[in-house]
Amino acid sequence: MATSPSQGPRAGADSGPAGSPYGTAGDPAEVLAALGRSWTWILASAVATLVPGVLLLVWPEATLHVVAVLMGLYLLAAGAFRFVETFARQEQGHRLPSLLLAVLYVLAGVLCLRNPLQTITALSLIVGLVWLASGILTLYTALAARDLPHRGFVIGAAVLGIVAGIVVLALPAESARALTRLLGLWLVLLGLAEAGLAFAWRAALRRASAAGARGSTETA
Repeated sequence: MATSPSQGPRAGADSGPAGSPYGTAGDPAEVLAALGRSWTWILASAVATLVPGVLLLVWPEATLHVVAVLMGLYLLAAGAFRFVETFARQEQGHRLPSLLLAVLYVLAGVLCLRNPLQTITALSLIVGLVWLASGILTLYTALAARDLPHRGFVIGAAVLGIVAGIVVLALPAESARALTRLLGLWLVLLGLAEAGLAFAWRAALRRASAAGARGSTETA
């Protein structure tokens, strides 16, 4: 689950096409930070969650191998998105949970793609634990971060992730078809939550830009 940066958008900051502040052109960390602060990056993360969810829902007859590949690719993509989002955090203390979460997603994605682990029980366990850990770490970030914009959206997404993890772990599917529907449903719900967060972050960026423009006019 994507979370918006730990500090709100700055009024009057120079912004790129996506609405995120520009970083130093020669500093890769600043470039990644600017990208992670973009609302379109959060929206792209939502799309990466929605697409496999929709595929699983419209293709419930998929074999366990296909389900594992889709989940593995989703987890690898989610890990990449969360790694970039780590650089968008201004407070160093909040970067560690995000970095650990990115590593967890990548490791889980690799496990899902490994043939020896492609059983219903193993796949349910991996995905359930990742969603549970992700929800807990996101909830911690939402509660601990100062000046977090749209805290309610982030907390809601975190709670949804925790519930998704608990449901997948507590209700192990007896067949690949049942597991496919369950995972697809939760991916769609999580993707919609991320999309809502992305548009809320866009609104915050636009308000900050408008406030900065008004301040510049009054100063002139």
